[in-house]
Amino acid sequence: MVLNEITKHPRIVIVGGGFGGLELAKSLKKFDGEVLLIDRHNYHIFQPLLYQVATGSIQAESIVFPLRKIFHNQDNVTFVYSNVLSVNAASNTITTTDGEVNYDYLVLATGSDTNFFGNKEIEHYAMPMKNVTEALNIRSLILQNLEVAFLEKDPDKKQALLNFVIVGGGPTGVELSGAIAEFRNHVLHKDYPEQKEANMKVYLVEGKTELLAAMSTEASVNAKKNLLEMGVEIYNDVHVKSYDGELLMIDNGTNI
Repeated sequence: MVLNEITKHPRIVIVGGGFGGLELAKSLKKFDGEVLLIDRHNYHIFQPLLYQVATGSIQAESIVFPLRKIFHNQDNVTFVYSNVLSVNAASNTITTTDGEVNYDYLVLATGSDTNFFGNKEIEHYAMPMKNVTEALNIRSLILQNLEVAFLEKDPDKKQALLNFVIVGGGPTGVELSGAIAEFRNHVLHKDYPEQKEANMKVYLVEGKTELLAAMSTEASVNAKKNLLEMGVEIYNDVHVKSYDGELLMIDNGTNI
């Protein structure tokens, strides 16, 4: 395929194979022209279930879907596996790792990235969860910490290995903290009988006064109630000041 050819029919280029890019491409089934869907991965990730990958509830392949297969029955969509480097609005082209691509209409649906609010220390040491690799890294960390804690004789170091802090009380933070708590409450004693459930701590830190602030009051109240019943320790209306890889400091004076 020649990416920079001038086509007879209008060409829509969609950058990003997430929910937005997919839905737009599928909605253009009757479009009398060409649709190019460009993504740096050749698969779509169902991000709402990343927390289950992170806690071992499901395997990564359960939430990954080949982009080419999704459009088997839509002839006007062509998938391009490439990385976009720049947009050249004056010439209606984009520069990719595989060359120039002409477009008549350009849609950028590249999704979002983790916001560390300019804190480089936290960005360096904390673990984001936006893709499968990051979710698997969290899973590995949880299991690795449990193994190391089994042999650790220093009680303070052992406790540090068993402390898990989630920052952000939106849907992902609520789901992840709940899933880790469920693991502790229902799986830990089976896989790690030497570890006491009470020693594994799950903390959820949220800067706003309530969890799930963008949702209904009922959802917020129920989420907090359920997490507290599961043993998650919740800090509302506070912010993380620093995290050096070992000690997390909250602006209310709490150190974890």
